[in-house]
Amino acid sequence: MSEISIEEKKEIREKAAKPLLWLSMVSMAMIFAGLTSAYVVRQGKGDWLKFDLPQLFYVSTAIIIISSVTMNWVLSSAKNNNYKNIKLASLITLILGLAFVVCQFKAWGNLVDQKVFFAGKYSNAAGSYLYIMTGLHLVHLIGGIFSLLFVWVKSLKNKYNSENLLGIKLCAIFWHFLDVLWIYLFLFLLFVR
Repeated sequence: MSEISIEEKKEIREKAAKPLLWLSMVSMAMIFAGLTSAYVVRQGKGDWLKFDLPQLFYVSTAIIIISSVTMNWVLSSAKNNNYKNIKLASLITLILGLAFVVCQFKAWGNLVDQKVFFAGKYSNAAGSYLYIMTGLHLVHLIGGIFSLLFVWVKSLKNKYNSENLLGIKLCAIFWHFLDVLWIYLFLFLLFVR
């Protein structure tokens, strides 16, 4: 019986990892499709609170778009064996991800200031749906931040290069997915009111 080469192991890992990631992202997309559909149905029943989206949601959107650009920088740097830029770009992307989280929490504070509550005596379904959708996105984004942290730590050890891109590729796919998902949610909440 012949032993599997390192190149074959790498190919097997890639063939297994990418479909699993795509399957999980499709599942997440279905959850958000269901939530936005429920939002529309519930909105149609009336008694829907009108309120302004926090300005920090606009800032969050800009931050996450920029973080996708820096994530591409990580990948291109790895393809070019530029270890310095892999470290720098992955750190910047990680910091931007954390900035997104901070903006989301501050935006929720702004909603509370507007008397938009998740639950309780003074809550309304409009606010509850907004908190659920943005909160669920944030939970997934925190998973993405852990992935970014893992990539950054490995980059400090010079583990990524043109021959070893799988971790960065998987992280980039997931991070871009989170970006697109946030843009979808933001536009949905902005226009379906």
